[in-house]
Amino acid sequence: MLYNVQCGRKLHVRYWGGRGTNARYLCKGDYDGGGQYCIGFGGSSVDRRVGQELLKVIAPLGVEASLRALEELSAGGAAQRAALSRKLEQLVYEAKKAFEQYDGVDARNRLAASELERRWNEKLEEIEAVKQRLSSLDDQRYSLSPEEEIRIRSMGDHFAGVWQSDHCPPTLKKMIFRTAIEDIIVRTDQDKTTLELVIHWKGGAHTQLAMGRPRSATETGTPIEALEIIRRMAVRYGDDQIASVLNRRGYSTGKGKRWNQTRVATARRNHSIAGQRRALPDPERVSLSQAARISGVSHRTIEQLVEAGLLKGEQVTPRAPWEIRRSDLDAEPIRRIVDCLHRTGKLILQGGCTEDQLALFTENQGDDNARHHE
Repeated sequence: MLYNVQCGRKLHVRYWGGRGTNARYLCKGDYDGGGQYCIGFGGSSVDRRVGQELLKVIAPLGVEASLRALEELSAGGAAQRAALSRKLEQLVYEAKKAFEQYDGVDARNRLAASELERRWNEKLEEIEAVKQRLSSLDDQRYSLSPEEEIRIRSMGDHFAGVWQSDHCPPTLKKMIFRTAIEDIIVRTDQDKTTLELVIHWKGGAHTQLAMGRPRSATETGTPIEALEIIRRMAVRYGDDQIASVLNRRGYSTGKGKRWNQTRVATARRNHSIAGQRRALPDPERVSLSQAARISGVSHRTIEQLVEAGLLKGEQVTPRAPWEIRRSDLDAEPIRRIVDCLHRTGKLILQGGCTEDQLALFTENQGDDNARHHE
């Protein structure tokens, strides 16, 4: 619902903190491409501020809503009873017609008399069913006491108190937000100390407001970008590898210290990020060195295949270790190139492989020949 006016992207909500309940709005910007986050700010203060504007708009409708509730409760299913009464009247008429047809048939025509009697009985059964439903509605009819009417009216007069009550479920609040608000546009000033919000209400009206940019706990602790790297890598990598990447990316801890295995583990624990001290093996991915051993070639050969775009290398985040999918090592043209290298000692990255063809790129033939004959 929140959009960043600088880049037009939708802001996402992330939850941090020991219990994972501290909301923070983020525009990722070009982070996925190795850049920086565009904008980010704590969510609780903004939610409260927007909630205050919402109350200004809908609180006057609280009295009307309470009166409507009184009407519906007092009616006690009047519309349903009216519909059933009309249906009962029609069934009585149809049953009378069915009886007249049955009563007027020649008794000697047993087949016709039997069919008409069955239709008459069906109508009588339907009449009885409708009467039972009407009786059930009458039993359920509820009359409000004077005290209950006063209480419902007071809820409309004190809508803000009801809204802020612990008994008002968050799901209901979200539904009211989505019903009343089309979207919210947010921007920051040059110093990123102030937020400017434009609330677009359903129906075309809008409200402008400004507030100090809230600081979340993560801004005075672990940088949000560092937490995002930890979250991405912790799925499979160990705390030691994560620390190495964080240091290479130039991030420090909230206290300005270099990352190590223990500090990464502490950050994960503080922000409820699952992980492990040592990397977990992945049956589908291998490192460049592992790919070289599996293929029986040198590490440089794998690098050249990646640089040429023939073998796809993957990184979970910039400066993280490069990985190769095992399935890609067994696919063409990698299998053909490696077979040719084993057979001729030449790394040919384009075209076919013949005994008299010159290599476009050739590495240390002695090393790979020796490996081929082992």
